[in-house]
Amino acid sequence: MINVLGTIYGYIWYGDQLAQTPTHFILFVPDSPTASLFFVFVLVALIYKKQIPLIEAFAAVTLIKYGIWAVAMNIGAGLVGDPLNWKNYMLIASHAGMALQAILYSPYFRIKTWHLLIVAIWTLMNDYIDYVFMMHPWVSRGLNPYIGQIGFFTLGLSLFSILAVYLLAVRKNRFMLTR
Repeated sequence: MINVLGTIYGYIWYGDQLAQTPTHFILFVPDSPTASLFFVFVLVALIYKKQIPLIEAFAAVTLIKYGIWAVAMNIGAGLVGDPLNWKNYMLIASHAGMALQAILYSPYFRIKTWHLLIVAIWTLMNDYIDYVFMMHPWVSRGLNPYIGQIGFFTLGLSLFSILAVYLLAVRKNRFMLTR
């Protein structure tokens, strides 16, 4: 239920930005709620003792990436002098939880290298769209002057997340779910 409510809240949070986004970029803008939505699908499948490895790969990589990204952007906003309020702290906690969920569940996923390759292409294309066409999630005013550095940080975070999921979920001796 937490993931469902968080997903809904996330799409609402992106509402103003989505209203200004060109239609052909809409799929690439709401990063965190889409990551959470993938994980909702994974959880529902697991409840029914099913697995959907491609969706697991999307969920794992994007939960780690956008979980860490949002924590960093909120902390970064505070470091550049923007006042942080309860929403910032809620976003820090909830996004840290997203990354933690991915780390805890990834060893149980059935991701193959080709699933991760598809997700890697999507994730890196998303970074390209975010920072070349400036479709990235809105950041605080204090962070706007650092958007170039944030773009490089995001690219590094994508590569880190892909590698992390590879190490956690695309290996021979991973954990097995009991059936």
